Amino acid sequence: MAECEANNDVTRSLSSDAEHPKLSDLLDRGWKIFEEVNSTNEPLGSNSIQITVKRGMSMLEEASRMVAQLDLFSRNEELEEIATVDLKYLLLPALLGALTMKQTNRDKRLEIVQTARAYFMDFLRRCKEYNILQFEVPKSTDENKSSDAASENGFSTATSVTCSSDLISMAAQRQAKIERYRQKKELENRLSDVRRAVDSGQTDDEVSRDFYILNLQRWVTLCLEEIESIDQEMEILKKMDGLKQGAAKQPTQPVRPPMKPFILTKDAVQAQVFGAGYPSLPTMTVDDWYEQHRKHGVLPDQGLPRKIAIEEDTDANEREEEEEKQAENDDESLLKARNWDEWKDTHRKGYGNRHNMG
Repeated sequence: MAECEANNDVTRSLSSDAEHPKLSDLLDRGWKIFEEVNSTNEPLGSNSIQITVKRGMSMLEEASRMVAQLDLFSRNEELEEIATVDLKYLLLPALLGALTMKQTNRDKRLEIVQTARAYFMDFLRRCKEYNILQFEVPKSTDENKSSDAASENGFSTATSVTCSSDLISMAAQRQAKIERYRQKKELENRLSDVRRAVDSGQTDDEVSRDFYILNLQRWVTLCLEEIESIDQEMEILKKMDGLKQGAAKQPTQPVRPPMKPFILTKDAVQAQVFGAGYPSLPTMTVDDWYEQHRKHGVLPDQGLPRKIAIEEDTDANEREEEEEKQAENDDESLLKARNWDEWKDTHRKGYGNRHNMG
């Protein structure tokens, strides 16, 4: 329902414009809409933002049809042969892809990212043909599938070679990302300087040409990053669709009713005598049981401190008795030693020893 209302709003907004809008006006409005959506703090999934996105896409699509009818670009011409006022129309596929990625319809997410990838690839191929920037055009989805199938078929023949090639490719990708990030920052700095001159209105044809070429080069780096992100998202979305289809194909198991309790006895009389074979239902809650035992003081944590205190008292009494006995023994041994010393002073050695004497 919301999508139908958004489409109606887009149709009314376009019909309210002039019957034959200018090509430059369509591009400028679509470009401005993308910048507003890209910098807004409003949630992307809000109805107003989605209406704005669809309106901008309709303008850019109409501009693309007009460019195709006018046949502004040809593969046989060089970048220098394109007029300065026509350079900005090379940005149409990139802006269309960027606005397409702003859509938030989850049910059509795979279709959305595939459409955006096609727009980005169209832009990159055109920039590669005009040699706007040195870069490698990413592989298409069909080429990725064929390369994956070939690697699966030849997996058993060259495992070690594949591992080494993967490491080399990963290192090359990392280096390419670093170089692309450096180019992006350099282009943004240069573009900010040129933008100030363009906004002032005092520019010549050369400055305007540099402004559009710098925008094209910047969008090349952005599209390469978007395609990498889209490829990863497409892989996840396809796996999710496969899991959903697999779950849908599995037959649903009927819900079995719960089993009734049964008695393991020979007859009903025996059951009445010996019982049902399992404990009866509880007559109180756990909290009630705990409160009852706490009042009687029979809980484990209630008896433990009292027992420990009693044991400590008995240990202390035993230690005191042992110390007293040891003190008494020390006094007796000291007295005995003194008496022995005094006896030796008054009696010579061997006194009173009559054993084994004739």
